Amino acid sequence: MNPETRAAGMVADLMVLSARTAPKGKGTDSVTAVVKTGNELAILSDEMKRIGERDGVGFFIRDAGNVTSADACVILGCAGGTILGLNCGGCGYATCKEMADAWTERDQNQPFSGPNCVIKMADLGIAVGSAVKTASIHNLDNRIMYSAGVAALSLGWLEGCSVAYAIPVRAAGKNIFFDRKA
Repeated sequence: MNPETRAAGMVADLMVLSARTAPKGKGTDSVTAVVKTGNELAILSDEMKRIGERDGVGFFIRDAGNVTSADACVILGCAGGTILGLNCGGCGYATCKEMADAWTERDQNQPFSGPNCVIKMADLGIAVGSAVKTASIHNLDNRIMYSAGVAALSLGWLEGCSVAYAIPVRAAGKNIFFDRKA
C-alpha cells in the first residue's frame, strides 16, 4: 500500500470522528458511520451500477466509476424514522407520533424509508459537512454522493438507517471527482 492510500485511510477515520462529534439538533445521536475499502468498494460500485441500470439513472453509473477508483468511502446514515418528541411539524406531520405512525420501510425500488424527522436529517447534513471539512483540511479529494448512499442502504450496510450519503475519497495527483463525464 502506498503512502497516499494509507493517508487516505487515516483521514477517512478522522472524517468518521468529525461526523460522530458533529453537533446534534437535540443532542440525540442517530448517525451511523462506516468506512469501506478494498473489495468493498467494488461491491458498492456494482450495486450503484445495478440500481442505475434498473432505474435508468445515468449518474449512478458515472458515480460508480469514482467509487471504484477511490481509496476509501465514508458512508454516513441516520435513523430518521425514530422520534425526538418535539412535535415541531418539520416532517409534515403535526406530532412526532403521527410521523412514526406514517413511517414505512423502503421497498427494493425506493431509495429511502420515510417520512423522516427533519431535525435528524439536519443532523445528518451537519455530520456530512463536518466529514468533508476534515477531508478538505487534509487536502483529501472527496465528493458527497447520494447515489453511493442509496447503494449502501440497498446492500444493508447501515442497519436501522433510513437515509444515507457516501463520501468516496482519493489521494492522487489529479482530483478524480472533478472532470467527470455526464
